[in-house]
Amino acid sequence: MTVTKEEGAALTRAQNRFLRRIYNGRSVPIVVDGRPFLTFREASHHLRSLPDQARDAAYAEMKAQAKSPHHPAGG
Repeated sequence: MTVTKEEGAALTRAQNRFLRRIYNGRSVPIVVDGRPFLTFREASHHLRSLPDQARDAAYAEMKAQAKSPHHPAGG
């Protein structure tokens, strides 16, 4: 698969690493914008499809849910 310059610029390297870490082996989805995400691929595809401001907000929500002590997979 070829990654275009636009697709590659959508998420930073740190964001990609964090997403891979929180979605690795996940059995409980993270819900953002009313959609459940269980894999890195699903989450990154959704984030890349959003405009900058919405992408930042959705990423922040994923990050918050992954770290939340109230979320079953948080820690």
